[in-house]
Amino acid sequence: MNDREQGPREGDPAAAFAGARLHIVTGKGGTGKTTAATALALSLASRGGRVLLVEVEGRQGVATLLGSPSLPYEEREMISAPNGGSVHVLAADAEAALLEYLEMFYGMRRAGQALTKLGAVDFATTIAPGLRDVLLTGKATEAVRRRAGARRRATDTRSDAPFHYDAVVMDAPPTGRIGRFLNVNSEVAGLAKVGPIRNHADRVMEVIRSAQTRVHFVTALEEMPAQETRDGIAEIGELGLNLGAVVVNMVAAPLLDETDLAAAAAADLDTAELASGLKAARLDPALLEHHEELVADLAGEVRAYALRHRLEERVRGELEALGRPLVELPRLEGGVDRAALADLARRLTEQGVGR
Repeated sequence: MNDREQGPREGDPAAAFAGARLHIVTGKGGTGKTTAATALALSLASRGGRVLLVEVEGRQGVATLLGSPSLPYEEREMISAPNGGSVHVLAADAEAALLEYLEMFYGMRRAGQALTKLGAVDFATTIAPGLRDVLLTGKATEAVRRRAGARRRATDTRSDAPFHYDAVVMDAPPTGRIGRFLNVNSEVAGLAKVGPIRNHADRVMEVIRSAQTRVHFVTALEEMPAQETRDGIAEIGELGLNLGAVVVNMVAAPLLDETDLAAAAAADLDTAELASGLKAARLDPALLEHHEELVADLAGEVRAYALRHRLEERVRGELEALGRPLVELPRLEGGVDRAALADLARRLTEQGVGR
């Protein structure tokens, strides 16, 4: 692919989001993918628009994050954003998506419900995971194409009305499965080469491959998530999809300056200064009776921190070498609530999201 097809390059975070209406967010488990996707949706909505956040893994992770009961299969407004914006959330489900698909295209909801009772839907999506994926991605891409006032039927082709949603954010599967999940045309090739399922897959891929879609990767300053990010970016690039930004999550501000970090990493700390600092902290006198051991333990902890910081900086350099725009989100010590999400969204906005 050329640079235009691959998307924005390093140093241009705003371009990684500008012009896109479908933002697909993936990342290794444990990197805070759902948190980052929710913060991204809120940041995009802060312009005053309407944003849909779609969860496709069935984990109800967004509901848990927002302190809400499990969400039904419906688009529900969940977060108010600045400037009159709003974030709607959909917990997508393959079975419900199939019923909706049958109703939208064939008026066959009752037949679909009968199939559900017989267990046919669950059986079909189990033996043919490509069908499940095309239904889930299809739900997100339908929301991207939907126009204001449309009834979500196949016959709704109005092109003069504004879009129902200004943007759609998909909390997608992790990096290990993202390529297969998005490459729905390949996945359904063995199921149907012609017919409605194939046509549906083609419509899905038309949106996923278009310039209005970006695939963003959430990672942390750790070796394994960074490696999965590199592998995932290579896979998405080979599929010809548009890469977006790398979101480096859970970044902690350094506790020491560069001089002290270098001294700590080299085990060259001034132990007398550490001892003086412990005394100044007015610790329990009983602890200070063995201050030599306490100083040694503290020096060891500081050195471990410095080495960890060096590792993080090395990983950061490797991520920068990928040539993708990087945005950062801080580590949250008190957990994630709505106020914390608003702060994360604000930080994304400050780095160019939504401009």
